Amino acid sequence: MFNKNLNYNPDVLDALANLSNDEVFTPPKLANQVLDLLPPKVFENSKTTFLDPCCKSGVFLREIAKRLIKGLEKEIPDLQKRLNHIYTKQLFGIAITELTELLSTRSVYCTKKANGKYSVCTKFKDEKGNIKFNKVNHTWINRRCRYCGASEEVYNRVEIMETHAYEFIHKKNPEEIFKMKFDVIIGNPPYQMGVGNESGNSSKAKAIYHKFVEQAQKLNPRFLTMIIPSRWMTRTTEGIPGEWIDNMLKDNKIKILHDFPNARDVFPGVEIKGGICYFLWQKDHTGKCEYFLHKKVDEKIEPFIDYLDSRNIGIVIRDIQAQSIIDKIEKIEGKYYQDDSKNFFGLVSPKDFFTNKQKLTSSWNEYTKEKKSPCIIKYYLNKNMHKIPYAWIKESDIPKNKESVKLHKVYIPAAGGSGTDSQILGYPFYGEPNSVCSQTYLIIGYNPTLHKLTKKQCENIISYVKTRFFRYLVSIKKKTQNGPRMVYQFVPMQDFSKSWTDEELYKKYNLTKEEIDFIESMVRPMD
Repeated sequence: MFNKNLNYNPDVLDALANLSNDEVFTPPKLANQVLDLLPPKVFENSKTTFLDPCCKSGVFLREIAKRLIKGLEKEIPDLQKRLNHIYTKQLFGIAITELTELLSTRSVYCTKKANGKYSVCTKFKDEKGNIKFNKVNHTWINRRCRYCGASEEVYNRVEIMETHAYEFIHKKNPEEIFKMKFDVIIGNPPYQMGVGNESGNSSKAKAIYHKFVEQAQKLNPRFLTMIIPSRWMTRTTEGIPGEWIDNMLKDNKIKILHDFPNARDVFPGVEIKGGICYFLWQKDHTGKCEYFLHKKVDEKIEPFIDYLDSRNIGIVIRDIQAQSIIDKIEKIEGKYYQDDSKNFFGLVSPKDFFTNKQKLTSSWNEYTKEKKSPCIIKYYLNKNMHKIPYAWIKESDIPKNKESVKLHKVYIPAAGGSGTDSQILGYPFYGEPNSVCSQTYLIIGYNPTLHKLTKKQCENIISYVKTRFFRYLVSIKKKTQNGPRMVYQFVPMQDFSKSWTDEELYKKYNLTKEEIDFIESMVRPMD
């Protein structure tokens, strides 16, 4: 029963339902944690200008206003004059949709219209104030938007529908929107878009959050802080240019970075593969980064202070414990993670036996359930054993790599786990001669110009893949369900004339009991 004596006054912005997993409302608590990255003096300066280029609820501008109201109290004692100055001269936002423009205006100005009777600011002549939403169009080139990559077939919509052509990233010169410079740019941008395929029958998510960061950097602010997915740090996000990742890692302007492997720790009820991070990029900073890895909610942790790309390999090794383990492997193997001939990465195929969008793909069904001439090639098509695990095809159905069909090899699911589970990979299994697979799998040892494995060597490779040691090293980069060959970068090559156990590997690389216990707490056995 409701207790009238309780003084319960919830923040309405804590109660908003998210638009989607890609356009997530920022909880006020998180917004303030991000604002805490900024030097307190920016909130005590009446000339500091702030821009949120991706307003959804207006929470960042609202919380900045609170800090400015307090910080400018001595400089501008009169409260109404202070409010008028803050809202007209210091706070600016660009909404991502018409709906979020209305939400942001209500949150920031406490009224439906910025110049309304009940607005906290009495100087606006425009009902929108400094929160703008201008509907812009995609620019189609070869059926894709030149700015965000959206599919013309999917997003060239009727006037009444949202096109998700976000103004901030659909301008060649973003400074034209407000015709001014900003000291601080802050926000939580949309993370991706479904770009669709040419037939419009399916969609593929394309990352766009990096475009908001890139546009913000063009405005040359003193400070830039945004909440974005963490996948960019391990270089496992498709569609993000390597040049952008390299710039983020190598310009050494990220001063502070908070990383949450489990996105639900900051966005309750929202799953974002690979986790979430927020950072402080500072124009005049060119040094090491204070990196915080938050494995548990509200856990007090100390930062790891180093350059983000300390090994000069184009990724952030997010788990600090992994640093010492890689160091020990490096003492035995040299810089194996930079040399394909010394790491397991060189054995894993990026493609299988197919070259087009029909044959041997997961949806291709021109096979027989029984072995009968001319269908004499075993075809592994599905890792779900409740369905047909394999079938039979003709040799002529194989569009490429036919010389590999007769080899002994190992198959492993191309996708496995969630990216945060303790098994890391799907189960590997032996691929006998005269067998091929669908795109469900990757193939180990398929290239006859590099390796010609025996059945025994394949079995020994499988023993290695099943070790916790192997799968822990994969987990350093594998933060989503997908497991392309790049996630095997930190796995060293072994002698496959013998089988391998965790105990042998721990001993070979001189791991301490603490390191062994850590690995075994992160990775469960694979039976």
